[in-house]
Amino acid sequence: MNPGSSAFHDFFSETPLCIGIGGVSRSGKTFLAAMISEILPNSELFCQDEYVHASDLLPVINNHIDWEIPGSIDWDRLFSDASKALGNGKHVIVEGLMAFADERLNRLFNRHIFLTLGKEEFEQRKKNDLRWGKEPEWYIAHIWDSFLKYGKLPANIPDALILDAEQDFDLNKVVKYLRKL
Repeated sequence: MNPGSSAFHDFFSETPLCIGIGGVSRSGKTFLAAMISEILPNSELFCQDEYVHASDLLPVINNHIDWEIPGSIDWDRLFSDASKALGNGKHVIVEGLMAFADERLNRLFNRHIFLTLGKEEFEQRKKNDLRWGKEPEWYIAHIWDSFLKYGKLPANIPDALILDAEQDFDLNKVVKYLRKL
């Protein structure tokens, strides 16, 4: 089914989805979430980064703000906003490094997408990411370690779509997974 066809849109207008997209930093979560949001009618996208606590409430490690642990996220507000959108009949897409770290969100999700990325590729992409300035080597290692601790797909989540983020995303494969009954 072509994502531009009316049958595609009709299918998704009848089937409300709550999609969780997780993976390490720089794996393409935001990019994939935006792609899905564009083809999924009546959808709302929630980026975990937009739910970081105020800077005075954030944990610190080695005099550096620690964005990479569950304590940095306002899970109550994210859960509330996602629940409200879902209750209003919208498709919900939640993406973030720790998308699967909150059990309440996991219970909302009826689709789970996890992006894999090797450590070397992550490190290279992160070193080239200068949005917040150059990150120290120790902090890049901390991001990876935090991902291993808090960002992995929990074993109790069945039927997740696992995508290799070192390859281009196959949108047809994603759509097929989203349409699965």
